[in-house]
Amino acid sequence: MIDWAWIGDHLDDLASRTLQHLYLTTLSVAIGFAIAFGLAVWSIRRRAVYRPVLGITGLLYTVPSLALFPLLVPITGLTDLTAITPLVLYSLLIFVRNFVAGFDSVPSDVLEAADGSGYSGRGRFWAIEVPLAVPLIVAGMRLATVSTIALVNISGLLGDRFGGLGFFIFEGIRHSFPTEIFMGGLGSIALAVGVDAVLLAIEGRLTRWTRTGPADARPIADARVAT
Repeated sequence: MIDWAWIGDHLDDLASRTLQHLYLTTLSVAIGFAIAFGLAVWSIRRRAVYRPVLGITGLLYTVPSLALFPLLVPITGLTDLTAITPLVLYSLLIFVRNFVAGFDSVPSDVLEAADGSGYSGRGRFWAIEVPLAVPLIVAGMRLATVSTIALVNISGLLGDRFGGLGFFIFEGIRHSFPTEIFMGGLGSIALAVGVDAVLLAIEGRLTRWTRTGPADARPIADARVAT
């Protein structure tokens, strides 16, 4: 049974835990994005390193989260770094795969046209490759963000300073109080759905040129090169 009185008395706690959840998610995804973007660029420029990068990030992704969070406590203590480090590591594989796939999806004739128009390597990358890779870049962002929101719950193992909404899940299990478990789980789901909807809307604004359909997408891409 749900204790509605408890929920009414803990709305401030729910709000603060939601903000903590967002803080841990945003910081972890931002750091993971930056690291993975660098690894992806390195991988497309030096193809020989792609498999090792994928192998290492894949290995990190397979480490059980229930083991990794407590494992870092003796090294980093009960600090934000202990919670954020695993979240960053788990996001790398998702980001790197999507970023590289996005850059690989850019048509070769568009790249040749850009070279013929006098773009430098760096100029071509930022003006042509990145915009055309945006659909898969944002797809990776959505997947990594939703995954991180779920994993933030596990950081509740570290105590009441962490876990965001996951704190209520662990507290509910500890006290055999279903209402806390329900609110922690439902809050996490609602947060994931809401954030994903925001990212989907951002993707729609950034990729309006894709709505013209396959037949018209190429002329738009060529027009980008010509400008």
